[in-house]
Amino acid sequence: MTPFPTSTVLGYPRIGPHRELKRALESYWDGGSTREELLGTCARLRAETWRRLAALGLGALPSNTFSLYDQVLDTAVLLGAVPERFAAAADPYFAMARGTDGIAPLRMTKWFDTNYHYIVPEVGPGTVFRLDAAKPVSEVREARALGFPTRPVIVGPVTFLLLSQAAPGAPAGFRPLDRLDDVLGCYAELLTALAAEGVDWVQLDEPALVAGRTPAELAAAGDAYRRLGSLPGRPALLVASYFGDLGDALPVLADTPVEAIAVDLVRGGTEGLGALAGKTVVAGVVSGRDVWRTDPDRARAALRAVAEHAGQVVVSTSCSLLHVPYDVARETDLDPALRGRLAFAEQKVAEVVELAATPYGEAQAPPATTTARPLPGTPPREGRSPYPVRAAAQAGHLRLPPLPVTTIGSFPQTGELRAARAALVAGELDTAGYEKRVRAEIEQVIRLQERLGLDVLVHGEPERNDMVQYFAEHLDGFAVTRHGWVQSYGSRCTRPPLLHGDVRRPAPITVRWTTYAQSLTDKPVKGMLTGPVTIVAWSFVRDDLPLREVVFQVADAVRAEVRDLEAAGVSIIQVDEPALRELMPLRDAQDAYLRWAVDAYRRATSGASDRTQIHTHLCYSGAEEILTAIDALDADVTSIESARSHARILAEPAVAGFARGLGPGVYDIHSPRVPETGEVTDLLGAALRALPAGRVWVNPDCGLKTRTYAQVEAALTNVVRAARRLRG
Repeated sequence: MTPFPTSTVLGYPRIGPHRELKRALESYWDGGSTREELLGTCARLRAETWRRLAALGLGALPSNTFSLYDQVLDTAVLLGAVPERFAAAADPYFAMARGTDGIAPLRMTKWFDTNYHYIVPEVGPGTVFRLDAAKPVSEVREARALGFPTRPVIVGPVTFLLLSQAAPGAPAGFRPLDRLDDVLGCYAELLTALAAEGVDWVQLDEPALVAGRTPAELAAAGDAYRRLGSLPGRPALLVASYFGDLGDALPVLADTPVEAIAVDLVRGGTEGLGALAGKTVVAGVVSGRDVWRTDPDRARAALRAVAEHAGQVVVSTSCSLLHVPYDVARETDLDPALRGRLAFAEQKVAEVVELAATPYGEAQAPPATTTARPLPGTPPREGRSPYPVRAAAQAGHLRLPPLPVTTIGSFPQTGELRAARAALVAGELDTAGYEKRVRAEIEQVIRLQERLGLDVLVHGEPERNDMVQYFAEHLDGFAVTRHGWVQSYGSRCTRPPLLHGDVRRPAPITVRWTTYAQSLTDKPVKGMLTGPVTIVAWSFVRDDLPLREVVFQVADAVRAEVRDLEAAGVSIIQVDEPALRELMPLRDAQDAYLRWAVDAYRRATSGASDRTQIHTHLCYSGAEEILTAIDALDADVTSIESARSHARILAEPAVAGFARGLGPGVYDIHSPRVPETGEVTDLLGAALRALPAGRVWVNPDCGLKTRTYAQVEAALTNVVRAARRLRG
């Protein structure tokens, strides 16, 4: 076995330092460039990544971490798990990711407790697995041609099947993990093919083992790696875990012939590492999930603990650096003191290399510490009246029809709107000119909704660059970056704010835009706010306070905004919490987290009067797993993703007992396809079979920001038609 170099990372960002992948994808999808041009951009990004990692001194370079859309979707293609309905599409890969005019895409959901979304494979008893190793093999060859031997990274067989869903028509009781033996045949072929390419090491990612697993699932993982580890002539195997400690899965993996195991020592501890005696341990001591510099003393202490047991210690990141921006050196606008506390992907690689080059026992000066100010006093939560009392007050005030139609909040962000915002930042457009453009966009959105016949309107959020960043720009305690882009899914990127201090709201944030929109129409216009859990979840958060305390600081800021909106005459206020599931621990203390997260939401909204209708929204977030907690939010109306997952959430028993208004999405906005009226009618019919008609709302799965106006108008026309048809 070739020894593992002393430093590596489990993965690296792939969108490009200037979001080159985003632009190349969207140009290809819009017909502005060829597939060859798209693939050329991808090859350049891969080459630049390998060159930069080598220049930084990293010992072992990963390959196959690049993706045109998503690594789980790539694995489905690798294994031939392409549902038959996509096979005839012009581009089956993007058809599975985005759909076509006639085919809905595969379901999409969150990658564990991150804001990254993956495409959910479909696996059934009849799925035919056939290896297509072209992608990992070609990337090995690309890197070798540049002079870089690499370690291919592939989603492991157990995680792939645990993250898959049963294909339509699968018999009751079937689990994708039932097909493990067949999938392992493909992995065995893949390892043989990579060995023939001269590959020394292969990384198989198994983050699903960090979550709580049943004895049967743990036994399956052990069987899988005993089988793969027994293959003659194979490359050495690194099984990578991350997002927490392996718990009961650690001794299971340790008892297999795999040569190396990667452990997350940032989110997990060093307990139980004695089971890894003699193995290579890839020690994740540099966080791949946040942007703060690594405490070298803490990292070296963890490395010393590993070295007591391991045959070899490799310094690494806790997970892939996919979840952080590229380079903090580009953030010249940040306060120098704050910038000095930060490490993006490039700086984290440098930390890995430095830690690997320094003896673990070498004394270091203690790191500087930050002393947090005491939390400001917070008022006790005021209780709202029981829902029947609120519902009666709201019905008399709002006078909405049955099956009221609304949208989630955002409308398309056009190129002209983005250009105006960029011109404002660059000083090429003054504030008055920019706000005139925003007011014109709001009026256009209001008139469109009136013309289409929606019942509860939104102002479209043209003034907002992002549902979290916009609030961060108006709250004390946050900073925002210019270039800190992180991939969310496909070509969609966000810039998570930096939550580095105590949070306060110095002035109202949304009131003037909402009241302006309301002045244009007699129909109710929703005030649109992002909830405290989501603001924190989608930011890079200070690490010197308990997370709960940070969330409650934000909850008080949101509470103040709710009160000001209500005082300004806004009758419906939506406080979105799409990240409610995301912050939940993967294994332990889940109930405790949900209790305080629900309490934070109710703290943010409890100041509203009974007549004010409070909405919330959750999308692509595993809502079916936390329906009891969602119900406990006590929002008057909740909208959830349903269209993309073909209304599967409506089969959950907790839905039937949902006590307030519920809007299961009837339009998948993450696909460019426009749903037909009959398709929307069928989804609404499913909702009406699961819920009393008086509690059903009609809405898309999520906001419309990423769609075009042509798509939105056509889709909402069909949504309104379906609602009116069923009202009869």
